Amino acid sequence: MASPYRPRWTSSSTFRLEDRVVFINSVVSHNLVLDLSDPSFPSACRLFLRFSDLFDRGRGPGLPLPRDSCIEFRMQELRNDMYGACYLKRFSLQYPRRLLCGTPLVIVLILTVAPARSQSGNYEFNDSHFHLTNNIQEGPKIRDFMKMMETKAGRVALFGVPLQQEWSYRVDGDRAPTYYLHSDAPLYYYSFTDAWIAMAYKSLTREQQARLDPMITGFNPADMYAADHIRRVLQTFPGVFTGIGEFTIHKEFVSAKIPGEVASLQNPALDRILDFAGEVGLVVLLHNDIDIPFAKSGAQPAYLDEIKALFRRHPNVTIIWAHMGLGRVVPPPKGHFEQIEAILRDPDFHHVHVDISWDEAAKYIVASPETIKMTAALMQRYPDRFLFGTDAAAPTDQSSYLKVFYQYEPLWKALDAETLHKVRLQNYERIFDGARRKVRSWESAHVATAQ
Repeated sequence: MASPYRPRWTSSSTFRLEDRVVFINSVVSHNLVLDLSDPSFPSACRLFLRFSDLFDRGRGPGLPLPRDSCIEFRMQELRNDMYGACYLKRFSLQYPRRLLCGTPLVIVLILTVAPARSQSGNYEFNDSHFHLTNNIQEGPKIRDFMKMMETKAGRVALFGVPLQQEWSYRVDGDRAPTYYLHSDAPLYYYSFTDAWIAMAYKSLTREQQARLDPMITGFNPADMYAADHIRRVLQTFPGVFTGIGEFTIHKEFVSAKIPGEVASLQNPALDRILDFAGEVGLVVLLHNDIDIPFAKSGAQPAYLDEIKALFRRHPNVTIIWAHMGLGRVVPPPKGHFEQIEAILRDPDFHHVHVDISWDEAAKYIVASPETIKMTAALMQRYPDRFLFGTDAAAPTDQSSYLKVFYQYEPLWKALDAETLHKVRLQNYERIFDGARRKVRSWESAHVATAQ
């Protein structure tokens, strides 16, 4: 095996690693390790292996092959993170034994580097919260969704819906429910959603993949084995996922429809999930209502202390609290802005962020000039801690996908330029780029061994 090599990078779009050659004798496969962790290494690259034109100079074995013929090779851990840094990567070479004949084979590595592109570009927002499918696992084809994104959404955190609505003929007869509020029949966890999302993502081009951050969500957070499901998904689909979520602990109407043990913020199963997320570097997108539906006015929010305790137990996990804790019939409790600010101000919660996704949350935030003013002021005091998301689920067209973005127009007008850019674009890039690097690094150390 060749020793790790740290080349000197240049600004040229195509260059050689100082014409370094690797001699491989009569073996069928060979592992070559390059240390590409140098921060000056270009962020977007493709690696090609070719026979060198040294063969034409009498310096090689003179194999009867055309100059620059390609060697067959198998990628193992070569990751092309369009917007992330590169790090240790591995691949194996495979070539016919008949070419070797006991003589050295000369190979030159050539890197073709794509120019770095602005992440924000001309896009209007990044979407931290998007469901490609709905409660009956239907939705647009992923290529059709990419068309909905067009020049509006730069990058999107992509996931399905982990809870399938059961069609009980005894309850609903021939009327097939498509949403969890359309039936009294139960919901159940649908783990295949993760494989569905992974295969949809893998069907795209590299350029399209670079705009998506798939998330694992097909697990029961009350199950001590849930963390093992997440690990298996990473091992089965390396190079795909960036985080976990959206998954739900306490949610109006939903929690009561799931048979079996009710999810809880105090359940060790949830701690085990977050412990594993911290180990890997996965972003966590968590839905937990701050209060019960139709709560008594002025009462302490039912779940505020419990969720703060959860945040405090997992300081090394990047957590996005969905919807600022609000719901369809969970309006902002008395003192809500002060409660959120107390979390953002506390250094123990430096790892906690909030998203303002969902039209049901937006209706409270843009309800009046006063709520808009208070939200904008809070965001401008903590501009690094908020993310925009649509929470669109299986949109049928671009208009339905962009509904929440335009619903927030009064808020966008109230924010200063710097905060607006961070909430809509930059915070997403910082959080999800960091997660991409961490998860790919974990995979490089664990996935090949596990397989």
